[in-house]
Amino acid sequence: MEDLFQTHRHLLDAAVEASRARGFWSAFSEVPRTYGEAAPAEGLAAFEALKGQPFDLSQPQDGPRIGGEVSPFGPALGITYPSATTGTLVAAAATAGREWARASLEQRVGVALEMLVRLNRASFLMAHAVQHTTGQAFAMAFQAGGPHAQDRGLEAVAYAFEEISRIPGAVRWEKPMGRSTVRLDKDFHIVPRGVGLVIGCATFPTWNSYPALFADLVTGNAVIVKPHPAAILPLALTVQIGRAVLAEQGFDPNVLLLAADTPAAPLTKSLALDPAVGIVDFTGSSAFGGWLRKNLQDKLLYTEEAGVNTIVIASTDAFAAMCANIAFSLSLYSGQMCTAPQCLFVPKAGIETDEGHKSFDQVVAGISGAIDALLSDPARAAGVLGAIQNPATLARIGEARRLGTVARDSAPLDMEGARTATPLLLVADADRPETYLEERFGPISFLIPTADAADAIARATAAARSKGAITAALYSTDPDLVADAASAYAAAGVALSVNLTGGIYVNQSAAFSDYHVSGANPAGNACLTDVAFVAGRFRVVCVRRPAAA
Repeated sequence: MEDLFQTHRHLLDAAVEASRARGFWSAFSEVPRTYGEAAPAEGLAAFEALKGQPFDLSQPQDGPRIGGEVSPFGPALGITYPSATTGTLVAAAATAGREWARASLEQRVGVALEMLVRLNRASFLMAHAVQHTTGQAFAMAFQAGGPHAQDRGLEAVAYAFEEISRIPGAVRWEKPMGRSTVRLDKDFHIVPRGVGLVIGCATFPTWNSYPALFADLVTGNAVIVKPHPAAILPLALTVQIGRAVLAEQGFDPNVLLLAADTPAAPLTKSLALDPAVGIVDFTGSSAFGGWLRKNLQDKLLYTEEAGVNTIVIASTDAFAAMCANIAFSLSLYSGQMCTAPQCLFVPKAGIETDEGHKSFDQVVAGISGAIDALLSDPARAAGVLGAIQNPATLARIGEARRLGTVARDSAPLDMEGARTATPLLLVADADRPETYLEERFGPISFLIPTADAADAIARATAAARSKGAITAALYSTDPDLVADAASAYAAAGVALSVNLTGGIYVNQSAAFSDYHVSGANPAGNACLTDVAFVAGRFRVVCVRRPAAA
């Protein structure tokens, strides 16, 4: 049996160092050509071979095969998955988990690293799976669904390894007692919390799930992955690859299980409530997050939920570049990102720029025009916007038009069979926060005139504290204003980006550097990824005895 820990030790060491340094580092290339000339065609062929077929997982099954995934770009995938009852899944995971918990840290880390390496080799297949379940354009699906997600998983492995490594396996304890010395031998045992339940989302099934999945595995917990019914395939592929590695290393593959379900017969609540489940990770709506918080008070719960992300535009020395950056942020994946901006606060008297004073209306026109320019080429528009994952989002766009004055209307792209929509920009009344301070998931944004820049920052940070926010942006040429704002946003628990005008956008979160979600406001109670994200997933139990002579 291969020593996977030693095989991948270089990868682990580099990841640990990167997590300490917080600079740029990526283990897995986001550049498609680095995977070889044959990789794109092989990935597409593998995806096409899955369509219309039963997906093989060779895991416990006592229910019918299920599956109703339809690509947001048009065609039904026709893939069916094994289903099982909560009792069957949890019993299998709990049984397999006992042996997994007894494995050494090095064994668990080695298995996790091998899974990530194999997932990386399957990045083109995963890209097609992500594209045709989430609606992401292919380039984004390749990066976010593949290498970026894998980096996030590796980051969790590095944190979990470091945290457990702090605990010695055995020590000799000696306490002087006058003329004698008491000696004890102490063993410290890592005890997992129970079966981990990872509840996937429909828009970023791998990126949002991998940190929890790999944190659970390395800390000794068996894992049940419950994908969104509309985006099963990416996580089914993940589980399939993981189970193969487990089996090859002599472990029960039921350490990792897929819990496929349907909207008509959901499993999530029953799985979360099962006494054997000790950890629940959830990405999704605040409504279901609230249910979990209310009903899982005896379990470890990590959530990423809804929020209202903001931009404050106080002044700029690069007006055109600012508008272009904001336009891309509002358009990327049609606003279907937990990091996408929704509310843009602008002083009603306008702002100072490198192009002279700009009125509020001119700022609105500048952003609207930048969106039009970005999306003027159909191929580029399709690559930026992708498709709308859920038909309910299209309905939400229609309902939102009544919430303000339309500054730029949303319209579909000319993509036959696909659900598409360009950004909708609305001018809202600052004194009617009920119209703009609720998350409107999708390409819907509000421009809100404020008394001045200080008022704009106060409203943005108050929104983060009360409604939650994952990202925020500020444009200002005043260093004192920026310094004061940085403190205010930090106190509100939201990551702040200042004066972004180039190729980095407020939507983006970099593994090994950015702390995605702070856990310090209602947008989520956990961070992906920090020490707190892994440390609670295990406990330490001591066994002590008189020292051997």
